[in-house]
Amino acid sequence: MFKRPLVLSLIAVLLAGALAGCASSEPADGSGGTLTYWASNQGKSAQQDLEILGVELAEFTERTGIEVDVEVISWADLLNRILAAATSGVGPDVVNLGNTWAASLQATGAFVEFDDRLMQRFGGRDRFLASSMTSAGMAGRPPSSLPLYGLAYGLFYHKERFAEAGLEPPRTWAEFVETGRRLTDPERDRWGLTIAGASYTENAHFAFMFGRQNGVHLIDERGRATFTSPGAVSAVQRYLDLMGPGGMVSPEDAEEGNASAAAANFTDGSAAMLIAQNSIIPTLESSGMSAEEWGVVPMPVPEPLPPGGAVVRSHVAGSNIAVFEDSPRREEALQLVEFLTSAETQADLNIAYGTLPVVTDAYRDPAFDNPVDHVFRQVLEQDSETVPMIPNEAHFETTVGAAMRDLFARIATGQDVTRDDVRAALDDAEQKMRGIGG
Repeated sequence: MFKRPLVLSLIAVLLAGALAGCASSEPADGSGGTLTYWASNQGKSAQQDLEILGVELAEFTERTGIEVDVEVISWADLLNRILAAATSGVGPDVVNLGNTWAASLQATGAFVEFDDRLMQRFGGRDRFLASSMTSAGMAGRPPSSLPLYGLAYGLFYHKERFAEAGLEPPRTWAEFVETGRRLTDPERDRWGLTIAGASYTENAHFAFMFGRQNGVHLIDERGRATFTSPGAVSAVQRYLDLMGPGGMVSPEDAEEGNASAAAANFTDGSAAMLIAQNSIIPTLESSGMSAEEWGVVPMPVPEPLPPGGAVVRSHVAGSNIAVFEDSPRREEALQLVEFLTSAETQADLNIAYGTLPVVTDAYRDPAFDNPVDHVFRQVLEQDSETVPMIPNEAHFETTVGAAMRDLFARIATGQDVTRDDVRAALDDAEQKMRGIGG
């Protein structure tokens, strides 16, 4: 194992869990031994991830002779685990991370930075999707992680429910709201849309996207919170209004903690639409829903957009991969990153996970030449915007996302949530953000 004392207030505030696991022992010169790899939970279960990754890592070991001990960590625990490792200096060699955390984690100084010289080893910066590279670290610094899985939001629609109602997929926000209401019948437990109202990360994503559509930033490039501007309040309220009287979302969705849970409502037909990232596709398939039973279109935006508004249908989403600076097996760790970002492995992994390759040469594989991947690739490359790559971005997710979660819970119990209530909740979140350095 390796140790590096780091005392960082950023980590101390965010850290909520203790480190479990560390790199295995190795010779004094750092050669040999086994790489420890913390992988994010990309599939429907940790077991599925181990099966998918196991095939690829076995190939890596066969080629290089380097053994890899992989642990799959849930998204609910991953950030705390990484922060604990960065704080204690005891951690894995290689780790996956949510790309919106890239700047926050780079600020710890715990990760290898991929300068221009090192990037040449991976084919150069231009080999990676330009949008995905914008979420690899702090602005003005070499990236401290590399993209691994590409994600974007899309609007999934249930073809049978739409056919029954004689409806076409919506193209604008007004059409989306009208379509959702027509597909909602609470007495029959039939809903136009399902969401993960209890997920602070999902909530924060929509606050960011809807804020950009409204022409505002809830958090600026300096990390300053502006949650209570009129445009920010309207953005959050627009999402909250999907639930409640006259809405299209079941109050029970206030208890859904992730998109996979919400997807169950979509696959059984109780919800006609689902706004989710492309990684949800294997979950739909494993639930018995064939590709012929659903379709996907870009998430609608208001037309016309408010002054200063942008066509933002997703944030630049995805997972990155990073190497701990003090890993005694840095060379072996970089070999693993090189393998996982190779065109062949990128194709294999992203086909298995329903995600998008983040390297251009992987798109030579004909498997990605299909209407669904075309939708998500267009959104990722053209209609997505990067969340600010600043050290306290993670605070934005936890404060705003939790405020929205609590407001959804109030709506679910039949309480009215007014614009003033939304502003008050966001003001409280803003004060918390400022209290921890934002």
